[in-house]
Amino acid sequence: MNEKSADAFRTIGEMAVALGVRTHILRYWEEQFPMLRPLTRAGGRRLYRPEDVTLLHTINRLLYSEGYTIKGARKFLQSGGLSLPPVAAPVMATSASTPSIDISALRAVRDRLTSALAAA
Repeated sequence: MNEKSADAFRTIGEMAVALGVRTHILRYWEEQFPMLRPLTRAGGRRLYRPEDVTLLHTINRLLYSEGYTIKGARKFLQSGGLSLPPVAAPVMATSASTPSIDISALRAVRDRLTSALAAA
């Protein structure tokens, strides 16, 4: 598969794969985030510009990683929240954007919770 350049336009299908969401989610985000306006070609085909790709990654991170609601993410972005650092992961990579997690610390928390629930 040929890799597109960073400044190439992306289709809705490519962005859905890159973000790990379905295409209807991206269409919904277009309704909810007025600053997200991809180019629309004949037949309604959407093409996302590089700035749209960055915004989609930011919206995805706010909603799925940072726990914002749609309303909260919209308010954050409208108040100038686009100054977040850019996503380090390439557009087509999905697992590379996952932060490093200390598994042993998570297991310790799980074990403490299990003990606390058993004692209750």
